[in-house]
Amino acid sequence: MSFTRSDVPALRDPRALRALAHPARLAILERLNAVGPATATECAEVTGLSPSACSYHLRALARWGLVEEVDGTDRRERRWRSRGPLVFADHQDTRRADMAAAEHLLAAQVLERASGRVLDWLDASDDEAREWREATVVANRALIMTADELTTLLEQVDELCRPFTASTRRPSSPAEARTVHLHMSAVPAKS
Repeated sequence: MSFTRSDVPALRDPRALRALAHPARLAILERLNAVGPATATECAEVTGLSPSACSYHLRALARWGLVEEVDGTDRRERRWRSRGPLVFADHQDTRRADMAAAEHLLAAQVLERASGRVLDWLDASDDEAREWREATVVANRALIMTADELTTLLEQVDELCRPFTASTRRPSSPAEARTVHLHMSAVPAKS
């Protein structure tokens, strides 16, 4: 997910948001964003589905402009890549009940997946190398800021993350590099 709204296609159709809320489609997008282009067979490894089912989900993601085909080394294989980070909460139509409901459904799925990864890490962290245990953080902070300041902060975080994305990092990654899931929520407290 991108924390900024610039240069990223935003989903403004509630049908697209509901379609994306499917767990397999989220897993496919996560795989493409974390590792880079893949075939339906490679996506099947992370979803637990058949390659044909993943092919169906990839075509559905393509219909909404979230993935696209790319040239592969073998012309017989169809490789897909993510079109970039995803913005689903740009709130252009916040008064539309169908849009709000679809955003809520997708956000709940994203948060559930993120929470699951954190809990999985905690369960297995005793078996991890000390350097990874010390580098990992689960934190909660309360910040006092304006909406404009929050937007600026999130844009700065996004810029800091950009050099480590699969599209920019993979060719030059050190051998000890691992995929790290950074989940961040920034929501105002109730008044």
